[in-house]
Amino acid sequence: MTQARALPEGDLVQFGDTQRSNWVRLRTLMMLRWIAIAGQLAAITVAQRLFDLQLELGLCVLAIGVSAVTNLMALFIFPKGKLLTEAELVGLLLFDVTQLSLLLALTGGLNNPFALLILAPVTISATALRMRSTLIVGAVAIVMISLVTWLHVPLRTEQGFIMRMPQDFVIGFWVAIVIGIGFVSAYTRRVTSEANAMSDALVATQMALAREQKLTDLGGVVAAAAHELGTPLATIKLVSAELVDDLEDERLREDAELIRQQADRCRDILRSMGRAGKDDRHLRRAPLGSVIEEAAEPHGDRGKALLYNFGPLPGAEFEQPVVLRRPEIIHGVRNLVQNAVDFAHGRVWIDARWSHDQISLRITDDGPGYPAHVLPRLGDPFLRRRPSGARRRRPGYEGMGLGLFIAKTLLERTGAELTFANGPSANQNEPERTGAMVEAVWPRGVISDPGDRDALGANPQITH
Repeated sequence: MTQARALPEGDLVQFGDTQRSNWVRLRTLMMLRWIAIAGQLAAITVAQRLFDLQLELGLCVLAIGVSAVTNLMALFIFPKGKLLTEAELVGLLLFDVTQLSLLLALTGGLNNPFALLILAPVTISATALRMRSTLIVGAVAIVMISLVTWLHVPLRTEQGFIMRMPQDFVIGFWVAIVIGIGFVSAYTRRVTSEANAMSDALVATQMALAREQKLTDLGGVVAAAAHELGTPLATIKLVSAELVDDLEDERLREDAELIRQQADRCRDILRSMGRAGKDDRHLRRAPLGSVIEEAAEPHGDRGKALLYNFGPLPGAEFEQPVVLRRPEIIHGVRNLVQNAVDFAHGRVWIDARWSHDQISLRITDDGPGYPAHVLPRLGDPFLRRRPSGARRRRPGYEGMGLGLFIAKTLLERTGAELTFANGPSANQNEPERTGAMVEAVWPRGVISDPGDRDALGANPQITH
């Protein structure tokens, strides 16, 4: 079981291969094809005039002309900004493989060094298309290059000499091209997949941070409204209570009682909505323990005990440092606590320590810990596609490592260094902590409020 999981499904935007397959613009492919057409014309011209090779010039020009005509048709039929669907891109790449194979068959087969260009369409496919489509393009390329190896027009000079490599070299060239198709496709696809996975994970990180910032801003607005409406609501309640005591008419007294009840109701609603606090000096900064408890609070009622332990390192002052309530810290710590709670058997330890020059946070649990094969890659996004209909290990989660990646990225943005370890190796003096451990260490000056020993003073007056 892997102790690395993603954001809740509602927070995660998927960018799979299916969507990426239509990110290739037709204009880009047309430009590459015009370059190929110019190169092919230059190659047959040089071969005929400089090396005196007798080529099937008419058929060669016809094969190149077909490619030029399809480019011109695409230019007039489709808009320049058209994005190709996967089927359209596969069709164009298969056409290019066929056209190039036909040219090679007319110009010596594998005796023509330009046979290596058969790798180009396969590389494009591996970069932009799904695995199935890449396998189709690669298989067609191998079949075509195999046919060209045996079925081709030999290269002849004006004197009638046939330019041909030894048969062993031809077979070796064919093997090299086939291996190249497989290797280049696999290598290109692996690098592209990792780059896409990192891009997706960074997008998810930005979304998570933006969501946390919006929630903080919204809480500040609501709390400010609660703060400003508190006095008039208290006045309404006081006056309505006096009216209830003074009025003799039963109907008027009931109306006054209703006003007092509704004033109480408004007060309770505003109090419940304003938990995030007003965005003033008191809430832009808070003691270290308060910030950590706020981050872990949503997971305190999930059936696992959260055990807090805050204290100074030897030689440091006992008073907790005051730190900035940055959304990156709150959301990052919340993801780490969520990951620990997901896999803990019953307890999660949250320890914070501080000295004169650094602040550390350690989160451990009594669960199974990180698998050994995953531990070196913790913090990377494990974006792997699940088969459709695959059963999830936990409702609402996709096991792709985005949670730890987002936490690591956000906390490192605040200046933290994260360390991941397992059970006894990380907790030799506390054998009950058998599960995973993650520790974040900040230089104290990076996240602590430089004015943490000054009086907060009065909040600025809100003007209307």
